Amino acid sequence: MPDLIPAWDGEMLVPVEKLDVHRRGLRHKAVSVFAIAGDQTLLQRRALGKYHTPGLWANTCCTHPNWNESPFDCAVRRLEQELNIKDAAPQHRGHVSYRADVGGGMIEHEEVDIFVLKVPAPFEVTPNSDEVMDTRWTTFSALADDIQAAPLIFTPWIRIYLDQHKAMILA
Repeated sequence: MPDLIPAWDGEMLVPVEKLDVHRRGLRHKAVSVFAIAGDQTLLQRRALGKYHTPGLWANTCCTHPNWNESPFDCAVRRLEQELNIKDAAPQHRGHVSYRADVGGGMIEHEEVDIFVLKVPAPFEVTPNSDEVMDTRWTTFSALADDIQAAPLIFTPWIRIYLDQHKAMILA
């Protein structure tokens, strides 16, 4: 059965297959999590098998809630599925809207709930190789420098978050 996610078809929120949402550029619900240890945030490099933006660096975890799944439950579920982070209690930081071409004829047009998960340093993760090919810790300042130097190795959404919503994430 395909993944059905909440998307707007006109003015109504309806369950739509995830790949169809991105091909049609429908506005849809999403969740992004930033794991933060001290002044460092955890980045993930998306697995090469991902259907869009494979191999690009992104924030700790980003995904779509299933139909009728709360944003919080979605964040907790995907932290465990992608990075084996169990018993997480991320804090909701706010809501972000954006639209970005992610290549391959696909559009992310997202209504995103942003979460922050504070973790102790050092903090080890065990990525699911089907989802994540690499991880690294970095400061937001170093991340901004890296994005400026090589923007195309980062997902469009992390570039948007850092450029427009950093204060909310770090609050």
